[in-house]
Amino acid sequence: MLNLKDIRKDLNFFKEKIKSRFINNSDQILDLLIKLDENHRKNLETQQELQNQRNSISKNLSVEKDKNSEKFKNLSSEVSSIKNSIATLETELAKLQSNINEILHSLPNIPLDEVPVSQDENGNIEVKKSGSVRKFDFKPLSHDVLAKNLDLIDFETAANISGSRFVILKKDLAKLERALINFMIDLHTNENGYLEHNVPILVNEKSMFGTGQLPKFKDEQFQTNNNLWLIPTGEVSLTNMVADKITKYEDLPLRLVTSTPCFRLEAGAAGKDTQGIMRQHQFSKVELVSIIQPEFRVKELERMLSCAEKVLELLKLPYRVMLLSSGDMGFSAEKTYDLEVWIPSQNKYREISSCSSCSTFQANRMKARYKTIDNKNELLATLNGSGLAIGRTIIAILENYQNKDGTISIPEVLQKYMSQKTIG
Repeated sequence: MLNLKDIRKDLNFFKEKIKSRFINNSDQILDLLIKLDENHRKNLETQQELQNQRNSISKNLSVEKDKNSEKFKNLSSEVSSIKNSIATLETELAKLQSNINEILHSLPNIPLDEVPVSQDENGNIEVKKSGSVRKFDFKPLSHDVLAKNLDLIDFETAANISGSRFVILKKDLAKLERALINFMIDLHTNENGYLEHNVPILVNEKSMFGTGQLPKFKDEQFQTNNNLWLIPTGEVSLTNMVADKITKYEDLPLRLVTSTPCFRLEAGAAGKDTQGIMRQHQFSKVELVSIIQPEFRVKELERMLSCAEKVLELLKLPYRVMLLSSGDMGFSAEKTYDLEVWIPSQNKYREISSCSSCSTFQANRMKARYKTIDNKNELLATLNGSGLAIGRTIIAILENYQNKDGTISIPEVLQKYMSQKTIG
């Protein structure tokens, strides 16, 4: 969440930055926010003045001996009138604060200066390309066809059990998913310095608000009937581990990793990627989170990106790194890199990881602070990244490692986790 004090100090700067996120009527929204804030502060001053008046009169009442005197009655009537005015002000203050919060909760994070300004993915910039795209001497099949041919995937039974956009992975494909998770967790903990956690996949509303999923993206989430929410990413649980706390300076940075199932309604993705497992309601993901002092966050983002890249490099999958534009970034992000892996059947790169710096945006929502060297309490910076999305990694392996006879070669780095060299 943006800081209202910062907006108040430099309104034009925030107007420019929010406009670059392509929010409709952003100037008017910020003008309204400032007007509401001014009214709120004026009412607070009036409330304080009335409270002082009430206290002063109450003192005079306490020393008035004749409770039936005209003076006592007038003072009592005045106190009663002031109390009513204070109560009316409190109602107005609560309404103003609610309107202020509604606006603040709806505003996205502001992008860093190096983020390209564009309304959508067409403004994204390719930063790097790695690996050679394989030239097949046969027509490559899509991952779902490959898996069906080998009887490794079942969409029909999953649809009968749960509905569309669910899948059952069988036999060696289920084994491949488990191997990928173990490989990624081992890499991130043993070589990249992340601490493994097993976290809840059901969280409360406060936690979803803290990382920015609520209230803006309520329609994209799965909610239970007792007001718990299925996490759309392990980021929610990991990042909220510092919510409402003051972290010691010497404990930073915190680098956390978890493997969880994730759940997304994909409400805005109707008709997209309906074939195969590219876009599912339930999917597995290894998630990286960094909690750090704000001044180190940009360097930490580059570090996190390199950790995610390492997974693709070891799997020997061709990929590219994209710097996302201001209009294509997530709500909480100030800067985002996407990793896109090559998908032969689509003849293009597809997203397999996003690594984002969120500055103090999430920490402000979570009230997550740290003790500085000079003993002050300041907001933390948070970062998150997929390291990687398991389903899309499976797609990339099936398609890039397919053989002419329909079998799938297993990347060398995974063979020890599966005790075999091929599938099929």
